[in-house]
Amino acid sequence: MLAAPALGDPAPFELSGPDLSIEVTRGEQTLPISRVPSLAVGDKVVVHGAFPESQGANFVLMSAFLRGATNPPPKDWIDLARTWKEKEKDKALTLTVPRDARQMVLLMVPETGGAEGVLMDAVRGKPGEFVRASQDLNQASLDHSRLNAFMAAIRAQDDSGPEYLRTVAPVLASSLSIKLQEDCLNKVIQSQASCLVENRDSLVLTDVHTSSLAETITGTPTDLALQLANTREGGAGYYSAYIAVARDVAKIFGAFNNPQFNYLPTLTVRNADRMSLLLNAAPSFKKPKSVMIAAMPAVEADIPPQLRSTAKGPICMAQGAVLPVEGAPLVFSTDFAHDMKVRLTSASGQTLELPVRARADKGGYVLAVDTLPAAFAGDVRGHLHGIWGFAPFDGPDYLLQRAGGDAWKAAGDADGLIVGRDNDVALEGMAPGCVEDVTLRQGNGAGRPLKFKAQEGRRLNVTVPLADAAAGDVRLEIRERGVAEAQTVTLRARVQASRLDALELHAGDAQGFLTGQRLDQVRSVMLGDVEFRPDELTREGGGDRLHLIAQGTGKVPNAAAVPDKATVKLEDGRNLTLPVRIAAPRPQVALLQRSVYPGPAVQGTKTLDIGSGDLLPDNGEMVFSLKAAGGARFGAGSAIEIAPAQGESIARLEIGKGLSLESPEVVVATLTAADLPPATFGAIRLRLVSKAADGREERGDWMPLTTVVRLPRIESVTCEGQDGPCTVAGRNLFLIDAVAVEDGFAQPATVQPGYTGRTLQVSGRPADGALRLRLRDAPASVVKLALDK
Repeated sequence: MLAAPALGDPAPFELSGPDLSIEVTRGEQTLPISRVPSLAVGDKVVVHGAFPESQGANFVLMSAFLRGATNPPPKDWIDLARTWKEKEKDKALTLTVPRDARQMVLLMVPETGGAEGVLMDAVRGKPGEFVRASQDLNQASLDHSRLNAFMAAIRAQDDSGPEYLRTVAPVLASSLSIKLQEDCLNKVIQSQASCLVENRDSLVLTDVHTSSLAETITGTPTDLALQLANTREGGAGYYSAYIAVARDVAKIFGAFNNPQFNYLPTLTVRNADRMSLLLNAAPSFKKPKSVMIAAMPAVEADIPPQLRSTAKGPICMAQGAVLPVEGAPLVFSTDFAHDMKVRLTSASGQTLELPVRARADKGGYVLAVDTLPAAFAGDVRGHLHGIWGFAPFDGPDYLLQRAGGDAWKAAGDADGLIVGRDNDVALEGMAPGCVEDVTLRQGNGAGRPLKFKAQEGRRLNVTVPLADAAAGDVRLEIRERGVAEAQTVTLRARVQASRLDALELHAGDAQGFLTGQRLDQVRSVMLGDVEFRPDELTREGGGDRLHLIAQGTGKVPNAAAVPDKATVKLEDGRNLTLPVRIAAPRPQVALLQRSVYPGPAVQGTKTLDIGSGDLLPDNGEMVFSLKAAGGARFGAGSAIEIAPAQGESIARLEIGKGLSLESPEVVVATLTAADLPPATFGAIRLRLVSKAADGREERGDWMPLTTVVRLPRIESVTCEGQDGPCTVAGRNLFLIDAVAVEDGFAQPATVQPGYTGRTLQVSGRPADGALRLRLRDAPASVVKLALDK
């Protein structure tokens, strides 16, 4: 393997070049260049030179539309302006994006005779080089915007809050997709900021909303790929928006350099209608004169970012509230997303629009909350939306809460606490998401901060530790954001002795359940020679339920082989006895086979390929067979219960009603999705129910059966050209979690929760003619959707 030649790093783009004033008009709307992520056919683009009054050099400004590496643009796609002229039509470019154009570049060169013809011949002679330069420079400029935003935010901090950088730097890095130098946060306070912005060429990470440089060079000449691979960026999992582009463009335009002209790549910084050029080398105003190359946005469809909420629960709607988002660093570093608002909907249905502002150091959009109508208290639904370039787009939904109104109170029987252990207490109030802290006070003792968590239904779960507390009144002080005074909830702590109610055991089991009160004091349960140890303690109603696990290989013996009483050992050394009744072994079954028969497709919709039978569509039917195990036998009293993965039984199959006996050992069951309760979806399970000799029903252990999935109604799937994109049209698209062109879902098009649209767009085209879908009800399974023929 040949060693690549050693290359010195080109200079970063730090030299300020000329400014241009650019506006884009689409239909009746005109936007400054800073708000335009992409151009569209028919757009009107007006470009002026924005030079200071003291400008001494005259520049020729040339524009060129491009339509591919192997398709030179026609002459009328290239235009020029002489920026020093007096007449508007001579000194500015007024352009219309032509049909089939895919890129646009601007070239600036100091005034010189013959420049126009030479530059036009260069663009039309090797259009692929300018296509590549446009792609790379546009991508690098977007990355540069994220880097600038990160550096500006870090340098804006001062030393007044010594720990502030430790908190804000990771948030900035996550928001802007920047590599965080975590070691810098361990340095002395005065050195942290400068350390974080060192080696800035290697800070920019790839952005999921834009293609990375590594993806851009796929298919390029081998020597260029090797040059990039031999840089520290190419081998370290991240890349430089400066070094790689400088090498790339230098390679591309090296053949163009001549005694008359050489070519300089530029990065662009957009601010309102100004597009400032940044150079990595000083331009020459003598032969060879420098031709500065600037990339304009690509000509493509506006694809709004897939913003996702990172909220962990309800958000308090107080001053400075943040709607956290992830998935699109460019919303923090550019003005592409503008006129952003949140639409608030109160519990009574009243709506209100409030402006929001992107803050990378906050990790989302800051809500401007001043005075709100009284109706906007308690639970408030929020929907983030705005405009991406020229197109409106929707962000995620949020649950917001606002303090005020009803006082806090204990929920249910939560006012009865037990001393000697931790108690989980549920409190009810208007805005659990606004609670800043909860303090425990008893008697004249010092306050103790408590752990708490906001839950749905305006509930707050608080853990009250009373291991060393005495019986008596306990006060919980609740402080909320935006509320001056804390509220107090008074509860009663009581002493409760251990009480044993029953021991539930089945022959052959390696587990059991002990019911009673104060079962946290149980150390072990002895049943003959078999020892059971506590596993999990839960509170059910007014009592405790303790799950017991047999130690070693021990199992519950038959009733004839054990004493009629068990010995319960407590933590304080006492031994208690409890009568025992051993129930018969639980009925057990094994799943033999299962087959899924999808229902007929709705007229006008496409059929989804759900695979080999792991999924049961909501219009389908499943036939499965079971074999009796562990001594169980099927009979007239046998039944199968169906239940969700977490929850009680929702369906029951009996002999003659969904169950057919093949033999006393084998039964065949038919389950129709339509027979399940409405809104049944997700994993379901089954268990066998048998009748004992005394008429009682014995239930076996739950075992997984299948996953019920609700299917969207897909009406069409069309793709543009050989490389896509593809458009999926239909109804109930919110049932889809993501769409991709291959099984690995490397670049999926995710569907936001609550999506109400009727089309989805997927980048690329599947090689085998079928898109891959992940359904919300079964995200681990892949469903195939064939393209229209």
